[in-house]
Parts: sequence; C-alpha cells; structure tokens
Amino acid sequence: MSHKSREDSPFRCISCGWEVSAQAFGTRHRNHCPRCLWSRHLDDEPGDRGCACREGMEPIGIEVRRDGEWAIIHRCTGCGVIKTNRVAGDDLERSLLALALRPIANPAFPLDDLR
Repeated sequence: MSHKSREDSPFRCISCGWEVSAQAFGTRHRNHCPRCLWSRHLDDEPGDRGCACREGMEPIGIEVRRDGEWAIIHRCTGCGVIKTNRVAGDDLERSLLALALRPIANPAFPLDDLR
C-alpha cells in the first residue's frame, strides 16, 4: 500500500483558501500558494515540517539570487522569523511582479521630495 507523506499532500492556502497542489516544477518542498504567495511556518529546515509555530508567513519581498533565480521573502505573522523560498514553476507571474514592485508602488518615503 502506498502511503503519501504530509509533504506530498495538497493543502489549502492559509490566506486565500486556494487548494494548492503539493507538486510544482522547480521546488521539492512546496510550501506556498501559487496565487497569493502566502505560506505557513512549518519547517525548521527545508522540508522537515518540524516547526511548532504553524502561523501564516506573509510574502514581504523578492530576492534575486546571484544566479538570477527569484525567491520569495516571507515573514512569519506569529514569531516574526524571516525565511526565503524558491519561486515555483506555477507561481502566478502577476503575483510575483506585484510583490517585486510593491516598494515602488508604496515607497517608504515621499517621492515628491526627491531632487
């Protein structure tokens, strides 16, 4: 009898409620929603599912790695830990671009004062 691990099981997004497939091109440990990019704080180490926190991980930015690969920066809404997660092959480009452009759309300082 074949037994699926929790890691191989689909899950419901903690933020938007989307049913998320556990399998995606470009990642071995699926842990975020391809639509809204939210995650859940499950891992101490990638794929171990050993973290007790279990709170939502808000996508707060994009990291571009040296090889050009993008990663999503998440901050836990429970304990505040910050982690990065590789972008998966089925992540919505619009969601990724909206996250990447967030600092330009909502700057931390008034743009009118730039000289």
